[in-house]
Amino acid sequence: MLCLGIESSCDETAVAVVSEGGLLAERLASQADMHALFGGVVPEIAAREHLSVLPVLCREALAEAGAAPADLNGVAVARGPGLLGCLLVGLSFAKGFCLGTGARLVGVNHLHAHLLAPGLEREMLFPALGLLVSGGHTHLYRMDSPGRFLLLGRTLDDAAGEAFDKVAKRLNFPYPGGRFLDELAREAEPDHDLFPRAYIDNDNLDFSFSGLKTAVVSHVDAHPGLRAARMTGPGEPGGEGVDRAALARVCASFNWAVSDTLRIKAERALDRERGIKALVVAGGVAANSGIRTAMGDLARRRRLELFLPSPRLCTDNAAMVAHAGFLALSMGRRHGLDLEAVPRGRVVPEDWLQGTD
Repeated sequence: MLCLGIESSCDETAVAVVSEGGLLAERLASQADMHALFGGVVPEIAAREHLSVLPVLCREALAEAGAAPADLNGVAVARGPGLLGCLLVGLSFAKGFCLGTGARLVGVNHLHAHLLAPGLEREMLFPALGLLVSGGHTHLYRMDSPGRFLLLGRTLDDAAGEAFDKVAKRLNFPYPGGRFLDELAREAEPDHDLFPRAYIDNDNLDFSFSGLKTAVVSHVDAHPGLRAARMTGPGEPGGEGVDRAALARVCASFNWAVSDTLRIKAERALDRERGIKALVVAGGVAANSGIRTAMGDLARRRRLELFLPSPRLCTDNAAMVAHAGFLALSMGRRHGLDLEAVPRGRVVPEDWLQGTD
């Protein structure tokens, strides 16, 4: 069985082809340099760029996989959550492809696809606790199977990725600034008392990073030597007129505060959920070294199998969408051509059709 995957939920346009043997081909066009001019993603520009490059990427991916459009059994597309205009471009392309080839349409929950991404590299173990850490979401799930997710806790305001982005912007790092912050964090030991761990003095599994973000921004504003006089380029985070040692300490302390908050909530979930055999950590922010270390330590201490996708599978990509679609097709799940896009802020429904017709 061959499945084409399409990802266009934000500022990455990606196409991939998977089969029973795994990933056959993948193409990705990043818009990071374009949106860096504006300090963040401009939805209208992102949607137009998806429309421009998606047909080219699709042709290239199919050629690399040695497949013709008629060979495809299914087309999986990220239906949400994401930027509505961007999602509609990918969804419209997928529907047209299915109309032209007879392939089955599968609308993929972008968040679930992230959590299933480690399955592209090795067989996953269930039931698992899934921690999704991305630009707009920080969620905890109980994963009983590839098709059964139970939401345990969610972002109430700023997600961890948003906190990273806003702190990095305040420090005048280039967009996207999370990786520069992580690089500097490795140069210093964290001060565990410098910043608060966010929203942990409660008994729930939800997340809130707005208070931590505000604390870091206030600290940066009170110490001008932490902020570059000019925006720096790749390979030189910090720039002119910056106390690099103090900046590294701030980055390390912020990184630790986020990582330990995630650890506390994940451990709380493990104390409540029975029968958990594995810990899955996924999403763009799961590439952060501090988070990977904290979650690795937790998994070892709790004797759980740890599933961390390689960094290239942490960011938005079509391989995870194609893989999630392949699994859905294998379970007899599909969607009709009336499938709707689901923007951020709305719950992606479980509105599957069953069968192969």
